[in-house]
Amino acid sequence: MMKTKEIHISEYNYELPDERIAKFPLAERDSSKLLVYRHGTVSESVFRDLPSLLPQGALMVFNNTKVIQARLHFRKETGALIEVFLLEPAEPADYEQMFQTTERCSWLCLVGNLKKWREGTLSRTITIQEETILVKATRRGEHGTSQWIDFEWSGGRSFAEIIDAMGELPIPPYLNRETQESDKTTYQTVYSKIKGSVAAPTAGLHFTNRVLDELDAHGIEREELTLHVGAGTFKPVKSDTIGQHEMHTEFVAVRRHTIERLLAHEGHAIAVGTTSVRTLESLYYMGMKILRNPDIKEEELHVNQWEPYGAETAPNEKLPGTMEALTALRDWMVRHELTVLHSSTQIIIAPGYDYKIVKMLVTNFHQPQSTLLLLVSAFVKGDWHKIYDYALAHDFRFLSYGDSSLLIP
Repeated sequence: MMKTKEIHISEYNYELPDERIAKFPLAERDSSKLLVYRHGTVSESVFRDLPSLLPQGALMVFNNTKVIQARLHFRKETGALIEVFLLEPAEPADYEQMFQTTERCSWLCLVGNLKKWREGTLSRTITIQEETILVKATRRGEHGTSQWIDFEWSGGRSFAEIIDAMGELPIPPYLNRETQESDKTTYQTVYSKIKGSVAAPTAGLHFTNRVLDELDAHGIEREELTLHVGAGTFKPVKSDTIGQHEMHTEFVAVRRHTIERLLAHEGHAIAVGTTSVRTLESLYYMGMKILRNPDIKEEELHVNQWEPYGAETAPNEKLPGTMEALTALRDWMVRHELTVLHSSTQIIIAPGYDYKIVKMLVTNFHQPQSTLLLLVSAFVKGDWHKIYDYALAHDFRFLSYGDSSLLIP
């Protein structure tokens, strides 16, 4: 663990000119370029050809989270504009219940122009289907690094309807532009279903129904899980070494059926995006917790940041195999009559990490000095320079709306 903690983030820097950051997606999602890294060799393809590059009969796992319109604006009587950015539900804490609430709820939020909103209630009138609705926001106080905000509204509409009517889709800050109407479509995957993210799982943005159909025709099995992407995904590593960096926690939901499919595929999967990676790899450590304590409660399955590096392993403890850990997790769910596992993960994947489940990865090109670049480097055993040098030299587009890569270490 010490080796991983001592990694200097400056070693994961590269020159990314602003013109290489894609400000908008291509007109056709699946016409983006695809860099193929296979056993150390780099080549180039087009994303729509992805199915033909994968082994028949493999299992591919997608994150079906949906981005919410998390940016809410209120104007004070003084004229000051206050931005309330929804981070995660507080009361009720369950995402599904939250979006169904019809009168009041509370969120942990970031607040822009906070110094202008020390006290009092903000209000804003919105219209839904010709009905006028008054929405109020009251600041309860600080909660860690965020603000606890209580919302109330009239009209009996669900909170999902409220934010759809008054919110703005939060596109990444590095795009340096305002959200446009087109982003409501292009910044969602075609298979997004479960509301809760404040950022898209961008590797999935390249998939079209045509590509999904091709995967099916090619005999690739598809499974979905949910990780709600938090604003922490954009949190830069500000410390010199990653041992001082605190990873954000994200909420995950995985069906028992998905774990059974993983078992049927010998615990191996192709992950679409880093969020799928973090969820899949966390399943191993959840299974490990169950093997240690068969009576563990669901809320205790949270995976801590340094757990994969032996932070909670006894000196002579023999680590379980992937199949053993996944079987323990599946059997635990059967015993507790759970069809869906709801948990959270703070896992950091960096060089020194031993991948348990993910054997191939579809991912975009990530920011310099980011935890996502560390994850990629761990996956390709430190060979990330070769991949990024090729992409920069061959006009690949970077970040959320940029091109894609298929990594096969």
